Amino acid sequence: MTGTSTEKPQLYYGWYIVATAMFIAFVTTGARNSFGIFVIPMSEEFDWNRTTISIAAAIGWLVNGITQPFLGNLFDRFNGRKIILTSLIVVGLATIALSLTFHFLFLVFIFGFVMSTAMSGASQGTLGPMLSRWFRRKRGTVLGMNVAGASLGGLILIPFGAYLLDVTDWRTTWIALGLIILVLAVPLAFVFVRNNPAEMGLQPDGDPEPLEGAQQERRRGPFEVERWKQSFQSPPMWQLSAAYTVCGVTTGIISTHFVPYAEDVGVSQTMAAVIFGYMMGLNVLGGIGAGMIADRFGRKNVLGAVYLVRGLAYVLLVAMPGVTSLWVFATLAGFSWIASVPVTTSLTADVYGLRALGTISGISFLCHQVGAFTSILLAGVLYDATGSYTLPFAIAGSLLFPAALAAFSINERKYSIRYQSSVATAAAGD
Repeated sequence: MTGTSTEKPQLYYGWYIVATAMFIAFVTTGARNSFGIFVIPMSEEFDWNRTTISIAAAIGWLVNGITQPFLGNLFDRFNGRKIILTSLIVVGLATIALSLTFHFLFLVFIFGFVMSTAMSGASQGTLGPMLSRWFRRKRGTVLGMNVAGASLGGLILIPFGAYLLDVTDWRTTWIALGLIILVLAVPLAFVFVRNNPAEMGLQPDGDPEPLEGAQQERRRGPFEVERWKQSFQSPPMWQLSAAYTVCGVTTGIISTHFVPYAEDVGVSQTMAAVIFGYMMGLNVLGGIGAGMIADRFGRKNVLGAVYLVRGLAYVLLVAMPGVTSLWVFATLAGFSWIASVPVTTSLTADVYGLRALGTISGISFLCHQVGAFTSILLAGVLYDATGSYTLPFAIAGSLLFPAALAAFSINERKYSIRYQSSVATAAAGD
């Protein structure tokens, strides 16, 4: 008599990687983006003006972008797990070190250089490529989940930090945020993070091993590269990088200047913060939703739609200023804000493969951060010159339409490995 097996199939280990990556993104992004709540208390204690402390923040954006390709290259060439762990430890220690701030130059060095450089090794630029190794078919979905973890970090840890600031002081709050990283995220990463499924005898997506006696050969995509420099010899890299630069322009300017703009059109600071928080909360749905849709229907059309929707949001914001347009903008921009990240990373992996993905993603992220750095400063200059945010917002929004066109025009079916014959099998010789 043959018994029936009641053993349940094991959960694919890649999902533990996803959960760990989400938590890493949660604590690192939450801690770094909490910088805003320290602006007033630190400025008051050291008698800094807003420009002075803003320089440290702006340098941090730029350094994070500049160092991303280098940390991505280290991730590609060496042990990616060690890069993520080391960077995570440095981020935690640097966060605690900010509690020792005694001079402006110390703040610039720790936040603008040390912490921002380490963030490049424990952020989407390395977590995305790591997840791409573990998943193929569901790549967009898991990358969307990862950026959702980053959004939740801002949504939860920033209010938590603000509460600690109220009941303690800014030095204690920096220490608490750093300890969360060191005590919770570092051990979790040490236990669960692995470089790729082959280390554990697994296949991407948890697929079964090839049948014994069969020889499996994966066809390479037409633009799959061994070295990152080769990616610049084909159109998709230029199209993706150009669009991602515009993404940085349009998210950076809003992250810094949305609340002041809302106050200019007659909304209270508290209500402006509520609207901005609502927009950030929608990032979670937008990131996961865009990844899932991209897995099902293709990447480039979703990416183009994301930029198009965000462009329409800017049109409404500039053309009809007021409370209603703020809420409409927050809704449309919230769904499309971070949705570009998982789709861009997954499409890059589909076209150029995994061997140099960390470096290639880092270069794209550098373009994003340069765009953000430029728009933040330009908006401040144009506001001082015109007394309004209309012109800088109009410039930023107008760029989204050519960005959408650049994304739509990528020939995904020709260049993506998803549309190639993925497996060729042949019987092994006796």
